[in-house]
Amino acid sequence: MFFGSPFKDNSIKMMLLGSGELGREVAIEAQRLGIEVIAVDRYDNAPAHLVANRSHTIDMLDHDAVLELIEMEKPDYILPEVEAISISALLEAEKAGYRVIPNAEAVEKTMNRKKIREFASEKLGLKTSAYRFVSTFEELVEAAEEISYPCVIKPVMSSSGHGQSVARSAEDLESSWKKASEARGDASELIVEEFVDFDYEITLLTIRNGEETVFCDPIGHIQRDGDYILSWQPARMSPKALSDAKEMAGRVTEGLGGRGVYGVEFFVKGDDVYFSELSPRPHDTGMVTMATQSQSEFALHVRAVLGLPLGFEKLSPGASAAYKAVSHSQSPTIEVPEWAFGEKSFVRIFGKPVSHPGRRMAVALSTGETIEEAIDRAKSIVSAMSDS
Repeated sequence: MFFGSPFKDNSIKMMLLGSGELGREVAIEAQRLGIEVIAVDRYDNAPAHLVANRSHTIDMLDHDAVLELIEMEKPDYILPEVEAISISALLEAEKAGYRVIPNAEAVEKTMNRKKIREFASEKLGLKTSAYRFVSTFEELVEAAEEISYPCVIKPVMSSSGHGQSVARSAEDLESSWKKASEARGDASELIVEEFVDFDYEITLLTIRNGEETVFCDPIGHIQRDGDYILSWQPARMSPKALSDAKEMAGRVTEGLGGRGVYGVEFFVKGDDVYFSELSPRPHDTGMVTMATQSQSEFALHVRAVLGLPLGFEKLSPGASAAYKAVSHSQSPTIEVPEWAFGEKSFVRIFGKPVSHPGRRMAVALSTGETIEEAIDRAKSIVSAMSDS
């Protein structure tokens, strides 16, 4: 592998389409290898903008704007980091010879809940919850009655849980419909899912570099309205459940192909494992790997993209807890207690330019002799933080 220098003819160029907190960490890891990073997002001064070699602000749903920027920058690798991107532009760019990670077809499938669910369930035969797709309120009512309550309702395309809700009775459907219509991405069609009475849910980070597929230890997590609140690694699973999860994750990522990190989500009930969702990029619950592994999911993503070896060491049980803003501010300030910067804990501030209630602004990371110790420490740090 030969590495050049940024701004030189021999530089390796990596374009991030989406420059949030996950993209920021990818940019940092790429720059450790002298890669020239171009960060793109829909708003100025996004987290990855602040650490990239160059940044651009465009409407990433605009087909022509995305293609024009790709043609101008001519990146070696294009890394979609959010769902709200013009898929047609990615498909056209790939056809023109640009390398989309993991590949444009995989991005198209995984960023649309309808396509990935049909691919996983109907083509590959993976075990999933019952589901229906609807595009009108009347169809929503019919699907919810057929699947029964409670049921989960999500736009087919959205990010970070936006637009997701649980309807526990017919009276909840109107508010669920309204919430879904306000989500980022494509809310013209919704998925109505059976509510699986699971014991716990996990993310299994599955990494492909073109030669091998490796798995990180399973990550347990708690989500609220589809958005990550707390995660820990390793999650305790029975040998059978873990084996089944790896087999399913291997099959679905092999079917999608390409290079990079896939965040494969599962519901687990005893030894039964249900495929839930999949992201073709580092996963928010995987931020815990910054504390638990010698190579975080972000470092492994960059390695996989470049086709480098994927070896890493497991360091310690750990946990991550998201800090979400409680106030509106055009110049947000995050207050963190000094004791959070200890031997077994640290905090990452994302540097987002604006805060509003519920927006993820930072993450607390911790390690411990046990998972419980790490979880308690991460939760204590977030509880002691504040913003203004």
